[in-house]
Amino acid sequence: MPSGIGLLNLRVVLFDSDIYALQALNSYLAWDRRTRVMFMTPNIHEFWEYLRITLAAELPDIVVLDADHLGGATGLRNTLRRIQDLSPHTGIVCMVQSLQEPELAQVAAEEGAKAFLLKNEVRLRIAWAICATVEHDMIVTSEVQRATHDISNRRLYNAFILPEQRDYPEMTDRIRQAIRLCVIEGMPAHLAADEMGISLHTIRGYIKEGYRILEANDHYEYPTDMTPQERAFMRFTALADER
Repeated sequence: MPSGIGLLNLRVVLFDSDIYALQALNSYLAWDRRTRVMFMTPNIHEFWEYLRITLAAELPDIVVLDADHLGGATGLRNTLRRIQDLSPHTGIVCMVQSLQEPELAQVAAEEGAKAFLLKNEVRLRIAWAICATVEHDMIVTSEVQRATHDISNRRLYNAFILPEQRDYPEMTDRIRQAIRLCVIEGMPAHLAADEMGISLHTIRGYIKEGYRILEANDHYEYPTDMTPQERAFMRFTALADER
């Protein structure tokens, strides 16, 4: 099974100062049974309080951290060290909106973070990226790798570059849109049909064909209790090299 589907059960805590980004992260991770969001907050004080009062056996496996608004490189370094003090076995995934401060990636690498990802680049692959931290020392997205190629740091230099999202050439733009609305966004079929300006019968046909294409291009097995919609989400967001 890809990336331990049915085996991995990673406890995840989310901190992002952008409430909309926070909600999107939570929604995407909720679809992937390998990741289980235990707590999320846009407030750094609530984040620290959660880590402080949580029992050792219940501390997160992964913290996904908005690294943009922590006070630059010094603030990020202090934050990473404090997380490690409070929860020493937790892997840290740093995410940024832009790469205006490449030194943040260097700090993340120096302080042992498991990933440094550009938000607009990782997008739907976030669950796959989190799960890949189990298998790799450090993960970056391709733009991060290009922006930091002059930085002298062994972990950044050897970092695993997150593959692109799996491509499905047989899938038309309209089928892809229907899958995105109904599977990724969870929109009811009748509302998605209105959004696309088509009939309910047509969008159901698009979804059925989309499921067929996704299944035909994926030879992995999934847990028997996983719903067709769950499998479709996993396949649609999967990494290119997971085939």
